[in-house]
Amino acid sequence: MAARIRKGDTVVVLAGKDKGKRGQVSEVLTKLDKVIVEGVNSVITHKKQDKNSAGGRVPKSAPVHVSNVALIDPKNDVATRVGFTIKDGKKVRIAKNSGEVIDG
Repeated sequence: MAARIRKGDTVVVLAGKDKGKRGQVSEVLTKLDKVIVEGVNSVITHKKQDKNSAGGRVPKSAPVHVSNVALIDPKNDVATRVGFTIKDGKKVRIAKNSGEVIDG
C-alpha cells in the first residue's frame, strides 16, 4: 500500500494532548503505523552519563499514530485527506480538498 504520509510532509495533529499543533514528519514507522513529528508529543528521557557526554533529562519526540495526523493542503493551508491518481504514467498523491498534486 502506498504511503499517504511521508518523511518531510507538514502535518497537523488531530487528536491527543497536542491537538492543533503543526510540524514536519521526521520519521515514518511503517510497521507500527506511526510517525514522529518534530515538536509534537514531546517526552523526557533520562540519559545515563558516560565518558563522552553528560547525563541528564533529554527531551525527544515520541511517535504519534498515523490516523491522528492529517497532511496540510499546499494550496489552502488546511488539513486534508490524501488520494492517489495516475499522472503521466506515474502514481502521485493529491489533496482531496483542492485536488492539488502534492508530489510529482
